[in-house]
Amino acid sequence: MSDWTPDLAKLQRLDDDEWLRVEREYAGRLYHYVARRVVDREARHDVLQETLLGAVRGIGSFDPHYTFEQYLFGICHNRTIDWLRRRRVDTLQSDGTDDDEASPIDRLATSSETPSQVVRRAEFSENARRLLALLLREWVQETWQQSEFARLMVIEALFLGGWRNKDTWQRFGLNDETSVAGIKFRALVRIRELAQERPEAAELFLGLSRLTQAGEANFDFDVGEVWRASRASCPARVWLARSLAGTLPSGPKTFVAFHLDEIRCEFCRANVEDLRTRSSEELDEMHERARASTLGYLRSRGDAR
Repeated sequence: MSDWTPDLAKLQRLDDDEWLRVEREYAGRLYHYVARRVVDREARHDVLQETLLGAVRGIGSFDPHYTFEQYLFGICHNRTIDWLRRRRVDTLQSDGTDDDEASPIDRLATSSETPSQVVRRAEFSENARRLLALLLREWVQETWQQSEFARLMVIEALFLGGWRNKDTWQRFGLNDETSVAGIKFRALVRIRELAQERPEAAELFLGLSRLTQAGEANFDFDVGEVWRASRASCPARVWLARSLAGTLPSGPKTFVAFHLDEIRCEFCRANVEDLRTRSSEELDEMHERARASTLGYLRSRGDAR
């Protein structure tokens, strides 16, 4: 199998067939992402429909710096958090108390950052943040092509997993924490070199230069948040499918297992669940409901034109 990328021009023209294929290709993985947070089955379907409708309504302002899947998961994340927050408000209003023993879902609803909060917390411009996301993906692709999967896992553990140097060197059998710091330093230097090759990256280059010089002391921005938002190291869906089929070479196999089982990437785990259960009765029902909702909106827009 291969990853499919929709025709953006057709989507922006609200082409029925192209949007229906989007629903077929992506609804399952979005559903599994929601299911990890929302217990109520009906609510899962509601969040999924809101996500797909939000994608249709917002496609005119699609940002090409990101992939279409990132666009969809970003909307899905926001709709899920919106539902969880509404649920918490309803719960508090019904009993008049704020339960200190709130469920993990309620805690997620009140503590998860929104994309706007991430941007505000970063100390560089939106353009620099987008550029950094692109550079991180370039570094990951370059490292993957070089088959440096141990290095990739170390950097992913630090940036995406938020691991401490101590935990990292012990997990990967390195000499000491200095070894971890060296791997991190060299990765940042290489990302800085990639930035230097781009004339539009002057602001970002200065920030990366200060970061490599200051070490852990003064982050001008949160590289980890940009890494997470851009899904810089998420394997393509075809690699996840091959992982399930047991046909990955040893290097990619080790990294994909680490990404899924130790970093526990929620986006990729949702993709894997979708690949495992694509023919289940519940997913068939979910597809039908999402299709009806999306088609209704598309046809109403067509009538308006």
